[in-house]
Amino acid sequence: MSPLTTSILISSLATGTIITTSSHHWMMAWIGLEINTLAIIPMISKKHHPRATEAATKYFLTQAMASALILFSSIMNAQMTGSWNITQITTTQPTIILSLALAMKLGLAPAHFWLPEVLQGSTMQTALIISTWQKLAPIALLYLTANNMSALIILTLGIMSALVGGWGGINQTQTRKIMAYSSIAHLGWIATVSIMLTNIMLMNLMIYITMTTTMFSILILSNSKTIKDTTTLWSTSPSLILTTTLTLLSMGGLPPMSGFMPKWLILEELTNQNLTLMAVTLALSALLSLFFYLRLTYTTTMTLAPNTTTSKHKWRFKSTNKTAMITTTAMPSLMLLPITPLLL
Repeated sequence: MSPLTTSILISSLATGTIITTSSHHWMMAWIGLEINTLAIIPMISKKHHPRATEAATKYFLTQAMASALILFSSIMNAQMTGSWNITQITTTQPTIILSLALAMKLGLAPAHFWLPEVLQGSTMQTALIISTWQKLAPIALLYLTANNMSALIILTLGIMSALVGGWGGINQTQTRKIMAYSSIAHLGWIATVSIMLTNIMLMNLMIYITMTTTMFSILILSNSKTIKDTTTLWSTSPSLILTTTLTLLSMGGLPPMSGFMPKWLILEELTNQNLTLMAVTLALSALLSLFFYLRLTYTTTMTLAPNTTTSKHKWRFKSTNKTAMITTTAMPSLMLLPITPLLL
């Protein structure tokens, strides 16, 4: 893909997200989502491989259906209330349809089936964009409409996503699918707290994007497409092993990493709202996710890839000038726990 085409597509991605996040009219929000979807399709299918074409088709059909549902719910709400304002969606039927549409946009369970397949068919760079930047516009709509959403529906979607993200990731060997199920689980936590405290939701989103960007950067640098590929990370860049370990433990939510902070605050808020059973269910789902994070940590740091040579390094050296950048990026995902009171 030429640099001009790439710059146009990335600019369109940024423009679509900015239009959606800054708009108060449903039609403008829908236009931003459509620009976003149309810009990412060529990026998914740029490899001209059947798997990439399949992933682009699945992504397009899913996102087009979700955008149509958002437009349908906004038209229905405008017909009932006479308002196109995003924050004025107050009637029951439009809020239910909007909840399902946003779940489909974000990849929340039970509308999550497209996300692992699309990420597996994309390149690592495109998978990173889908897992991080493409979540901003739907979460902005969820943020604006959270006060009018059905609490039961959102909490159910959040709990199901956390459980499905944990269960689904256990049986995977492809790193992109593991990151997809990790995304589903994290977005379940974000959706759960969105109807209670939006400031914790935004903080959770920030930490999730930081951790995911760091992990994808490590996978891109080491060219690790499966779990067994991560066993060669020590020979590609030994200094990244510690960063990888700490990032994975942070994604699992272990203290004293930054990933523990949003889980701690969300569980505390659920307990304060007398939703003890949901808090226990979410905590148990975090154990499921922690299992495959620990498995990835074990293969990365404590196993040695089979080799027949006495060489300590790969014979074809790769440039590791990105190591310092990745380590710097990892810092926010590892060291934010002590400033929890300041963030709140």
